[in-house]
Amino acid sequence: MADTKDGREKQARNADRRQRERDIAAEMDRWDDAEPPIDPGELAYFEADLESVSFPATGREIVETVGDKEIAATDGSHAVAELLPDADAETFVSPESVRVRVQRPTVARAMKRVVEAVDRLPDASLDDSQRDAYARTLRELEAVSADDENEGVRAIADWIVERTREDEKAPGSRDVRRRAAEFCRENGYEVRDDEWLGV
Repeated sequence: MADTKDGREKQARNADRRQRERDIAAEMDRWDDAEPPIDPGELAYFEADLESVSFPATGREIVETVGDKEIAATDGSHAVAELLPDADAETFVSPESVRVRVQRPTVARAMKRVVEAVDRLPDASLDDSQRDAYARTLRELEAVSADDENEGVRAIADWIVERTREDEKAPGSRDVRRRAAEFCRENGYEVRDDEWLGV
């Protein structure tokens, strides 16, 4: 490649893309992903699609811009609009924060439902730490109930949405963890006291 400004920029973009692919692959390995993983290269290309979005951006802004984009996984294809909330209640600070959300489609779909349920209520809100705790609880359930088609993730998302509607506010993160632990014990999954769900 010729040593021109365009050539150097292309090399830099390629090097950046390769580094992101390596980072994503390493992160997926660390998470011991029970769900069929999304190819790291696919996520890197998806991040490139997010260049048209001005960050920080709400879920609604991202869905409006790239909601029809399909992300291929080993279990099928997922549209971005199926994985991110069409709501202003959640703001993503960078393309990487969006990538982290969509790389686990089961958890992403559950969080979409929860955020949209909270967004529909005029006085309800979900702060960052509460949202992170919900997501972590759902990831733990995904790891525990992976053999049962992630029944636990769906059950707890249903419970959060129902409680949000009934109480007109989002349940506390400790209540969500407690309910998730009850679900696990009721369904024969062991939950130790020193684990996230062990409340």
